[in-house]
Amino acid sequence: MFKVKGSEIMSKTILILGGNGKTGRRVAERLAAKGKEVRLASRSTAPAFDWTDPSGWAAVLEGVDAAYVSYQPDLAVPGAVEAIGTLSRVAVEKGVKHLVLLSGRGEDEALASEDALKRSGVGYTVIRASWFFQNFSEAFLVEGIQAGELVLPVGDVGEPFIDADDIADIAAAALTESGHAGRTYEVTGPRLMTFSDAVAEIARKTGRDIRFTTVDIGDYVVLLKQAQIPADTIWLVHYLFTTVLDGRNESLTDGVLQALGRPPRDFADYVRETAATGVWEDLK
Repeated sequence: MFKVKGSEIMSKTILILGGNGKTGRRVAERLAAKGKEVRLASRSTAPAFDWTDPSGWAAVLEGVDAAYVSYQPDLAVPGAVEAIGTLSRVAVEKGVKHLVLLSGRGEDEALASEDALKRSGVGYTVIRASWFFQNFSEAFLVEGIQAGELVLPVGDVGEPFIDADDIADIAAAALTESGHAGRTYEVTGPRLMTFSDAVAEIARKTGRDIRFTTVDIGDYVVLLKQAQIPADTIWLVHYLFTTVLDGRNESLTDGVLQALGRPPRDFADYVRETAATGVWEDLK
């Protein structure tokens, strides 16, 4: 059952792929608060969902009306386009009515994945985003902040950092309310910031001496190899910092306003709330 009653979509079961991720977890929380039946799927659930093994996807999609799709590790990696296309076709076969896809801004491969989704014929909403605020507190950047120096192979490139909470709000709305079908929301925060700007803002709020240092991408790859980071992760990092962070995303959009009728959250609000949690304290 998947129908519109007033402005609310009456869906029976909503699947979250990537339910432990920065956005998936938040989407699940919002849906649960709305009283929706939420199904999380991963390699550890029963039935299990593994992006590398399509044989189990039909079982995961059984009885599902709508789904939030966050591909891991990123839509830029080889095989992502084929995976999204296959998932979308299986979803149609199993009677899924709507997929909400988290896509990447400025990534040609992500655009190809969006096209594969649309060609399947399934109802869809695309949320096209770039770097999250939460990369500084819930991902690999947090270690540099805690240590007092964030080292990255990027210079003075403006990035329209977006709050994962804004993405989750849009996804939850698209999964439960009418008016979002067939829409592509390209979302950004309200201002462009360099990584150096972001670190400086965190330093001011925490009262700590936190530096940002730019390094050559080749030197950075050497550091990753020394830290025994997997080769596929190194490839992705190299791609993101040499291709996507070339200035192509140095512009703002009104995607959050289009989707939610309100402006996006500002980085300062995120910093204030996150600093209060103590996650950026010096761990030395």
